[in-house]
This record gives sequence, structure tokens and C-alpha cells, in this order.
Amino acid sequence: MNDAIVFSNTPVLLVGGAVGDNAQLCAILNDVDCVVAADSGADWLRAAGRLPDALIGDLDSVSDATRNAIASDRVHRIEEQDSTDFDKALRSIDAPLVIGIGFLGGQVDHLLAAMTVLARHHHRAVVLVGAQDVVAHLPPKLDLPLRSGTRVSLYPMRAVQGTSTGLRWPIDGLTMSPVTRTGTSNEAEGAVRLTMRDPGMLIILPVSQRVLLQEALARCGGWWPVP
Repeated sequence: MNDAIVFSNTPVLLVGGAVGDNAQLCAILNDVDCVVAADSGADWLRAAGRLPDALIGDLDSVSDATRNAIASDRVHRIEEQDSTDFDKALRSIDAPLVIGIGFLGGQVDHLLAAMTVLARHHHRAVVLVGAQDVVAHLPPKLDLPLRSGTRVSLYPMRAVQGTSTGLRWPIDGLTMSPVTRTGTSNEAEGAVRLTMRDPGMLIILPVSQRVLLQEALARCGGWWPVP
């Protein structure tokens, strides 16, 4: 565990190396003041016309040209190989919200690793943005002012229980786990409230709900204790 390197009172954009939609990246860049790259995410940023405020990772995949273009005091190499660059960068950021892009595309093993990092950092407000979906770990309670018909998927990373209002198929009384029962492709009937007994549940919404999810996380009122 390393100490924080980047400190911000506002949301931070964290860019990974699974290059996606430039228009999507640029739209989020317009919403934030601070941008961090996880290793080769810096190459995507540079190609989009922006250098990161910090480059963090083991730096085994970022190009020499991009690394040399970034001021040396903004380059932070973390050499250990027991965690992903996403994990290294996330634990190095102290901010009320981290928006991650470039972590849901590419290789399936990288995607699964990103989901594991979300579960590990269940005390953090983090939204991962992909081409079709946004993913976050649920806090103890979350209110989502969704429109009827919005897809709401719940994916447990461990055995968890909770309650819901506003879902077509409520989760009350169910024990959900990755090997017995998941909650993919549920549907909102209007505003949704989710209350979880324990950490370990991810929520997946259409990418069109990114800002709504970010705002809901900011209002949630509390997170799980630091593990």
C-alpha cells in the first residue's frame, strides 16, 4: 500500500490503456480539472491532445515518447507486480470521486481484474466508464432517480444481501453471489433505492446514466469502512 500522490477536492479522471472512444474521453475531460494516467493510458491522453497531471504505474507499457513528454516530477513509478496499474493509480489518488476510463475494454482478464479492484476498494467512490456501460461499487445506500425501463444490473463479487425499491425484480430476501444468483438485466420501474447489508455488490447501468450515477454517489451519505 502506497501513500496518496494526487490530492484533489473535485473528481479526478483516471485513464487506462484500453483505448476507447475519443469523443467519450474528451467529454469527460471537459468535466474535470485533474487527470491521471495509469501507465499506457498516458499514450491515449497524449493522442487526444492532453498530457496527464500525473503518470502512475509500473510503466512497462507507456511509450518512451509519451513518458519523455511528461515532466519528471509528474511520473511516479510503482515497481511491485502484485497489483494492476489500475490498483496502483487508484490507491495513489485522494479525491471524492474517481472516474475511470480505459479499463472496461480490451482483454477480458483485464476487465475482470478491474472489477476485483472495485470490490477491493469498496470504501471509495469510483465509476468505470465503458462504451456501453458504467460500473460502480454500491455504497450502503444509494438512491437513483432513474426512468422507468432503464436497465439496472447488479453483480455480486461475494455473497451479499440487500433490499430494493423501484426494481422490477426486487432483491429483498435473496442471497446473491457470483456462483449462485446474480442480478443482471433487472429493470427500473422509476426511482430506485438500493440498501446493502455488506460490501461486495457492483451496479452496472447504461453509459447514458454516467452523470446521474456520479451525482447519486456524491449524495449517498456514507461509504463502507476502510478494509
